[in-house]
Amino acid sequence: MINSGAFAYVDLLTSSADYSWKRNEVLNSNIANVDTPGYKRQDVSFESVLSAAVAKGSSLSNNLTKTVRDINYNHVKPTVYTDNAELSYRIDGNNVDIDVEQIELASNQLYYEAVTDSMKMEFDRFKAALNTK
Repeated sequence: MINSGAFAYVDLLTSSADYSWKRNEVLNSNIANVDTPGYKRQDVSFESVLSAAVAKGSSLSNNLTKTVRDINYNHVKPTVYTDNAELSYRIDGNNVDIDVEQIELASNQLYYEAVTDSMKMEFDRFKAALNTK
């Protein structure tokens, strides 16, 4: 099973969980700074980084099928960026909307739960495969 790609999906889920964890930290920071004058909302980019890694991985594998097995997960890291830094609807220059942040936080928590549930199901499949006689 070494280098078989059997754990490629688990690697993808691990990267997704790392992204969600980092996004949770960033969203909580936004909420904590809702009243800080001049603070600019931050968010985390993951989908574009993952897409680039899939494209690069599939070009290296010399086939047309893009698979999670071809991704180098060392380069798939969530990236924090400042969202709409030049825009602000408030006089103090802060562009954090507490309602948006709370909705994004709740959505991110559901995403994290889905990823961890998927990881559990994947390991349950491995366990079931190992227990068959």
